[in-house]
Amino acid sequence: MATAEYSLPKPLRPPADEVVRPAGDDVARRLARILAVFRVAVTTAMLVVGLAGDDTPLLRTRNPDLFVTTSAAYLAIGLGLLAWLWPRRATPPGTALAILGVDVVAITLLMHAAGGVGSGIGALLVVFVGAGSLMLRGRDAFLAAAFAALAVLGEQGVSLALGRTPLQGFFPAGVLGGIIFMIASAAAPLARRLQESEALARQRGIDLANLAQLNEYIIQNLRESIIVVDEQDRVRLINQSAAEHLGLRELRPGQELERHAPKLHRVLCDWRRQGNTLLQPPPFLSGDGSTRITAYLAPLGGRQDGPILMFLEDASELAEKVQQSKLAALGRLSASIAHEIRNPVGALSHASQLLEESPGLAPADRRLIDIIRTNSRRVNEIVESVLQLSRRDTTRPALIYLGDWARDFAREFTTTLELFEGQVAVLPAAEDVEVRIDPGHLRQIVWNLCENAVKYASEAAGGIQVEIGFGRLPGTRRPYLTVADRGPGIAEELREQVFEPFATGPKGGTGLGLFISRELCECNRAMLACESRDGGGSVFRIVFADPARWGT
Repeated sequence: MATAEYSLPKPLRPPADEVVRPAGDDVARRLARILAVFRVAVTTAMLVVGLAGDDTPLLRTRNPDLFVTTSAAYLAIGLGLLAWLWPRRATPPGTALAILGVDVVAITLLMHAAGGVGSGIGALLVVFVGAGSLMLRGRDAFLAAAFAALAVLGEQGVSLALGRTPLQGFFPAGVLGGIIFMIASAAAPLARRLQESEALARQRGIDLANLAQLNEYIIQNLRESIIVVDEQDRVRLINQSAAEHLGLRELRPGQELERHAPKLHRVLCDWRRQGNTLLQPPPFLSGDGSTRITAYLAPLGGRQDGPILMFLEDASELAEKVQQSKLAALGRLSASIAHEIRNPVGALSHASQLLEESPGLAPADRRLIDIIRTNSRRVNEIVESVLQLSRRDTTRPALIYLGDWARDFAREFTTTLELFEGQVAVLPAAEDVEVRIDPGHLRQIVWNLCENAVKYASEAAGGIQVEIGFGRLPGTRRPYLTVADRGPGIAEELREQVFEPFATGPKGGTGLGLFISRELCECNRAMLACESRDGGGSVFRIVFADPARWGT
């Protein structure tokens, strides 16, 4: 069978624009946004103070007009920078240095208008230079600190020349300049450490993303079907194989298992109620009814009421291996059965016929003769069935249209068993369906199913009512054929046992009919399963292989 080819996922790498940018740009971007907001907030406060009036203590000794004009211009620049910086992923170092230069000039003018170094506005330079040193690289941070210190000293020199500040004012100006340099020097190693940490975090993030991508690839392409559910029975992890088994179209974590896979949810609930992790849940049918699935459940954390890891396996594959060993044993036994059992049974049957012809037999003796003949015939049927199993590998598949075939079969079956017309009905279908199977095998399978429906189920219901239907399964579009009855039905725990060899009902029989039917289905790449029918009764469904993929 052809298999799909998968390629390994490509490793994740930083985008092209991030490769050329410094590693600390994420920190620089966040700092630039914070400074932009801080710049607008501080400038707005200064503009409000400047517009409050000349009697404001802050403006009592300097130029109010210069203060208001500078505040208004600085606020407009701040708003423009905020709108420009906010959507950007990074700010080039040259642009950041130019913005810091605008801050130094504006704050120096505001400091001069408000009264010089004594006004306290110059302390804002420490904030902007310190934050700018974390965004700038190398000598740019010290260049900005030198420019700010010279601006403070220059403002002090202008104030001294205008006679507004005494000579002693140079001391606090020098102290402020020294503090600015100390902040820039302290920020340099911190900026370098931030760059290294951000580069390491980014690389770790890429490594984790690659690992998660690889894990997802491995899980999705495993041959095993895997599902993980949490304690609320919500799907947390599911791969493609499991989704196909359950008939799910979306692989979305968080789905409720009860809603999307009710059969598996019922199996899980029963397993949790039993309280024994070693118990094996019974097989169940897949979402489209085409496969029998066995679920292996393992609690994560050791608690059955917690998260559960489930492995889903096609039960037909395991069953085929088991049946192969059974068939090998039956094949070895069939030769001896043919010689060691058939000949004595034939002798018993012949002797009973001769004895029956004897005159003067009492009615009780004739009753014993009937028992001998009946059981001899039954033993002969068992021998014939076992011998047939040894010849099951000889298949001659052919294309069959189920519509015409089902109608011809229903007429033959009704005539042979002398049933009334309509007791075996073929349901109408939207389209005719073509299948590839051995015609003799298909006839034997459906004959066994219909005969069981007449013998066991329909008579018990008070009237023979057998319906043959066919069509295509939703989703996989695999063709199927059903034989349904209105009998008492089969208990859920016994539906798999009826396919075991020598499993007989209350009316007797060899117990090999359904076993042979399933074996014949499997050697034709089909699947036979039993389900309960709405309103009472049973439905036996044959799901055929897609004839378009028979040879792949």
